[in-house]
Amino acid sequence: MPPRPSLHSLLLMASSSAAAAGGDSGLLLAARRRLPVAAVAGGHRIRLLHYFSGSRLPRRPEVVCCVRSSPDARPAGPVAVRSRNVHSMNYNKAAEKRLAQLVQKLKNEGINPKQWRTGTFLRMMCPQCEGGSTEELSLSVYIRTDGHNATWNCFRSTCGWRGFIQPHGVSELSQDKVDIGGESDQAVETSKTASKVYRKPTEEELKLEPLCDELVAYFSERMISAETLRRNKVMQRNWNNKIAIAFTYRRDGVLVGCKYREVSKKFSQEANTEKILYGLDDIKRAQDVIIVEGEIDKLSMEEAGFRNCVSVPDGAPPRVSNKLPDKEQDKKYQYLWNCKEYLDSASRIILATDADGPGQALAEELARRLGKERCWRVVWPKRNGSDICKDANEVLMFLGPHALRKVIEDAELYPIRGLFSFRDFFPEIDNYYVGIRGDELGIRTGWESMDDIYKVVPGELTVVTGVPNSGKSEWIDALMCNINDQCGWKFVREHARKLLEKHVKKPFFDARYGGSVERMTPDEFEAGKEWLNETFHLIRCEDDSLPSINWVLDLAKAAVLRYGVRGLVIDPYNELDHQRPSSQTETEYVSQILTKIKRFAQHHSCHVWFVAHPRQLQNWSGGPPNMYDISGSAHFINKCDNGIVVHRNRDPNAGPVDVVQVCVRKVRNKVIGQIGDAFLTYNRVTGEFKDADEGTVAAVKASQTKKHLR
Repeated sequence: MPPRPSLHSLLLMASSSAAAAGGDSGLLLAARRRLPVAAVAGGHRIRLLHYFSGSRLPRRPEVVCCVRSSPDARPAGPVAVRSRNVHSMNYNKAAEKRLAQLVQKLKNEGINPKQWRTGTFLRMMCPQCEGGSTEELSLSVYIRTDGHNATWNCFRSTCGWRGFIQPHGVSELSQDKVDIGGESDQAVETSKTASKVYRKPTEEELKLEPLCDELVAYFSERMISAETLRRNKVMQRNWNNKIAIAFTYRRDGVLVGCKYREVSKKFSQEANTEKILYGLDDIKRAQDVIIVEGEIDKLSMEEAGFRNCVSVPDGAPPRVSNKLPDKEQDKKYQYLWNCKEYLDSASRIILATDADGPGQALAEELARRLGKERCWRVVWPKRNGSDICKDANEVLMFLGPHALRKVIEDAELYPIRGLFSFRDFFPEIDNYYVGIRGDELGIRTGWESMDDIYKVVPGELTVVTGVPNSGKSEWIDALMCNINDQCGWKFVREHARKLLEKHVKKPFFDARYGGSVERMTPDEFEAGKEWLNETFHLIRCEDDSLPSINWVLDLAKAAVLRYGVRGLVIDPYNELDHQRPSSQTETEYVSQILTKIKRFAQHHSCHVWFVAHPRQLQNWSGGPPNMYDISGSAHFINKCDNGIVVHRNRDPNAGPVDVVQVCVRKVRNKVIGQIGDAFLTYNRVTGEFKDADEGTVAAVKASQTKKHLR
């Protein structure tokens, strides 16, 4: 059975409940019944004065206990007991001792509210940032009722000061035991939030009024018209003898919540209302959605012609969080989950958050939750020679609606780690083309006797072998030293050169392999780069680890949704990170990978070319290998839709060496093809493939027949 609350506790709880009810409560009556019993022993007369101000919402509810020894004696003064006082709320000495330590530690941090309370979030001015220029009460302090810890957090985006303290003698282990035995205050608070029923305010209840002429003029100075204000139902409220702007949050036209803004930029919101995006009805069934950081920015977008815009209700975080929480724990961004059905239908989401650090952190948090593959971001223009516009309203005020419209039209794709356009590497490809670093055609070894037969090219693999103690390691060490003395080297995308040569049909370099063919001109090179960027994209692992098939397919999905990619090449299979479980056979593992790839191809209507190498062939005669020769599993031919073998003759005595034989060995869909061979000629200079003429095909087939008869 829980301990019987003390008289003091009854008075405290009576104060809180009476304040909420606007009159006497059951707790107050219980306290009155207890008072005569407590007073008999001392012969005192006691009366309770339950005082409230005449207003509907009392500012300072108090329970005053007047104690006098005789009817004629006048008390020295009333003893005012504030509700939920830290020093008197707890029922045992150990808790009181812990709470006293917490209070002292908080004071040492500069945290000293006007009134101490436990089990609730205290709002006060942050001693670190002092509330900024608006002196906002931005610091939230939470003290557990059992005195085991206290936390604080400043919600100003430019501050973000936070901390956690415990009293002496309370270890993390004992803290865990407390939480196991029963829910912590914060856990109870989270549970209440998850199960709470939000209130449904009305304009009459909130006493909202149409905007006065002064506030309409205020918005006019910010380039917001009266018509835009009326359509978005921006109103006002006379509150504590101050007029505040009221931004009404609505779903399907029904009022859900309200956010207030004073001209001095002090904000507040209606309590216990559902958090949603501002302007939610404007994005219903919208394919393109713009998200901004403030209500005035949403109104500014409308002045530029964009109604498909919403604003977040709670501003920006000071920094990007380390870990993405689960939906149930994602309290700060609960408004996204509450509006999920509106956002799911959007194919493109433009993040137009503020240009400062917190604004960019907000963009990252939103993109992580909404999916970066469908997110875009804006680049805010300069409002003068040096200063960049901070948000949409500044662009509207300083540059006009046409400039704000151009900002949205010129929005760029939100960056995704590991997914690139060739444009991102144009500077390196330019250097590769003009050869300004000197390593495009190979780095000299530093030994004249070797430079004609060997050079070091970035990206290539050199295998060094020899008998033991022949000096292999010593020679490699010396070679590295020579290269370090001459220049540094950086990986250059050789694939770009090959693609450009095939497109322009001219060699990339004026080198030996080009023979007498003229190198592509600078104009052809520039045009080729544009074609390269518009046609191809890169999936590249940016660290030393090997990419997994899941990592590749995730980025491929982003490329399909973002760029409209229709084909994917995975080349080669053995360059993937194969972390096969010990309980799984290689055949089962290959089957699983191919199933994932086929599902991706079918779901996204994307053709996938998967390059796999054959295993080491025994007694190879020089002919084309079979599909069943692929290393790893027969599933490569069993699960594919089409099976192709590409083969080239390497023996000049056995026929032309510039002819490529393309062998189609499997076609699942007979409508699109059949089993057979095709012969193509390869141009070593430009990398082009062309159909071989009849004479060449006849010569190749004759040589193959002759070899077979042998």
